[in-house]
Amino acid sequence: MKIKILMLTVLCSFLNAQELETKQVFEGKEVFQTYCWGCHHQTAVAFGPSFTEIASKRTKEEIVAYIIEPKAMYKAFGYKRTVMTQLKLKEGEIDALSDYILSYKGQ
Repeated sequence: MKIKILMLTVLCSFLNAQELETKQVFEGKEVFQTYCWGCHHQTAVAFGPSFTEIASKRTKEEIVAYIIEPKAMYKAFGYKRTVMTQLKLKEGEIDALSDYILSYKGQ
């Protein structure tokens, strides 16, 4: 009986984590559509790199740092194209956007 309760607890925790992750990605998509779509596309190169390209090269921490301080990270990453505009996003929006970008890893 205790094993069944433990397994049920673990399963519920897993499902809650997946639901939160899905919600976070959805919120990130909304941030993308509001602030990023003019220069970035999910899978094709536009003015800026695609999210597929970014997700394949960068960690979440690097993506967050670039969103917060694009000029400094632009130099650190050795980019040659035009630097991204600094956005005034809230911490939750940055976190959601970085999760959305990373959802394109491997696509």
